[in-house]
Amino acid sequence: MALCTTVAAPAAADGGTTTTAVKPTIVLVHGAFADASSWNGVVERLERRGYPVIAPANPLRGLYSDSTYIASVLDNIKGPLVLVGHSYGGSLISSAAAGNPRVKSLVYVSALMPDVGENGMSLSARFPSELGTATKSVPYRASGGLSGTDLYLKPDKLHQVFAADLPESTTRIMAVTQRPAATTAFSEKAKVAAWKHIPSWFLVAKQDKTINPDQERFEAKRAGSHTVEIESSHVAMISHPEAVTDLVLQAATAVDSARPVLPDTGSRAETALTGITVASLIAGAGALLLGRRLRRPTP
Repeated sequence: MALCTTVAAPAAADGGTTTTAVKPTIVLVHGAFADASSWNGVVERLERRGYPVIAPANPLRGLYSDSTYIASVLDNIKGPLVLVGHSYGGSLISSAAAGNPRVKSLVYVSALMPDVGENGMSLSARFPSELGTATKSVPYRASGGLSGTDLYLKPDKLHQVFAADLPESTTRIMAVTQRPAATTAFSEKAKVAAWKHIPSWFLVAKQDKTINPDQERFEAKRAGSHTVEIESSHVAMISHPEAVTDLVLQAATAVDSARPVLPDTGSRAETALTGITVASLIAGAGALLLGRRLRRPTP
């Protein structure tokens, strides 16, 4: 019994001195076809609650270079961090947070959340959406002889597939000002998956036609994320900034949550079951030893 109590009980806090918790900096990472202004409504609400916020420009050139850039942004911010990624931005925070002990929580908003060896293309192949028929490919050239292919949303498809719950007057401007993503953003495979070691929160957009909501549910369940579902298009942070802000605040105020240790496959539930099994074995061994001692004849 004593052994079981030791396994199950949380460690007591050292000393009795109360310290004021430092609010984490919230880092908001936008996805493809968008820019940092897509977070405006969330930024305003977080700042009103006293949180420091930064919404860096996502280069949208490829998973490896973009995540390296976001990681360098984190290096220049002091104190604890909460990373929030929308759409392709989810892939970036999963990579950029790896190995950074100051990242306390990850928040995914209708996002990509690849495991090691996966990419946006492989996930969308398993969970098809309308995005495949809504994009056009445009070749580009860069200095040094570099070239590649950019993906744009077709202007006549953006409202329906990307932001159906926004006014068409708004989505017409979004179509004109959209930032394309290089195809390498979706073809490069993830080398790390920080959500296996950092607590995560996930917002599923039930009316999402860019990323299949079933894909979002699959990703969240696999990671053991704290999950909410809302009636929203892909751009929940624009159409439902209050709901997104509420989820970010949950992650920001739970920075002392136990970090998950997920296996290469399976979910957090399997990990918890393993812990219960170990505790049961310890309890059984203790009971067996006690029984033998009670049955020992008196000399």
